[in-house]
Amino acid sequence: MIEDKQRLKRAVHTYWNNVSCGTECTKQPKYSSAYFEEIEQFRYTIEPHVFSFAQFTRFHGKKVLEVGIGSGTDFIQWVRAGAHAYGIDLTKEAVDHVFHRLLLYNLRAYDLQVADAEQLPYEDNFFDLVYSWGVMHHCPDPVKSLQEMIRVTRPGGTIKLMIYNRRSLYAWYKYLQCGLFQGRPLRSIKNILYYNQESLGTTAYTFAEIKHLIADYPVTITNMNAAITNHDLLYYKKWPYKLMAYIGACILGWHRAGWFMTIELKKNRLEQEH
Repeated sequence: MIEDKQRLKRAVHTYWNNVSCGTECTKQPKYSSAYFEEIEQFRYTIEPHVFSFAQFTRFHGKKVLEVGIGSGTDFIQWVRAGAHAYGIDLTKEAVDHVFHRLLLYNLRAYDLQVADAEQLPYEDNFFDLVYSWGVMHHCPDPVKSLQEMIRVTRPGGTIKLMIYNRRSLYAWYKYLQCGLFQGRPLRSIKNILYYNQESLGTTAYTFAEIKHLIADYPVTITNMNAAITNHDLLYYKKWPYKLMAYIGACILGWHRAGWFMTIELKKNRLEQEH
């Protein structure tokens, strides 16, 4: 079992070390100003909801850890907002991206390092906010990564996560693409996402599964949402597909059938734990 997780972690590392998350949208010279600006423009054009979820400016002067910095698009917003920003990623490729990005704009992070989300290199109860967009579902041991994020958050602090929603329009599209239309209608969505969604081993969760998982830990769910986004509405397809996606969103629910499940947790204060 341990060997299987280690093998899976190597596969995840190889995938994301070849291309940092968010960089696939640009052909500009690597690490140039045009390169980073195109990445940033694309991200917040397609995913404008990130701002209302992260609330970057509310954490001015606070200690913030981003777990899984990717190409640094969100991370640099924490720095610009005046947060005491710490960032980790499993890959050197991601850390190099953020290092060059900070250098380009003459900005400074408090700490930036290659590290594992399942073994965070920080002390207990240290951060006001731990933020992780799209990382936990790629971890070979997602429960361990959740435990670590809770551990390093101070009592009364906040944890903000985005993980994939298995009961979403996008998951259904993946089933059609990799299951039904390939003559394999009995393939489960779990299996399809594990083998056919980004790096090997990708998982996705339902609302009920997350609530059950989090019930074991000293945190309170303050918000859970899975709003329909541009990804669910097939922004890159022609209008007949977009129309079908729109109808699907109306049937399944505009705040429950989105691919991105956003979760906000509050770590219980000590007196609440007893």
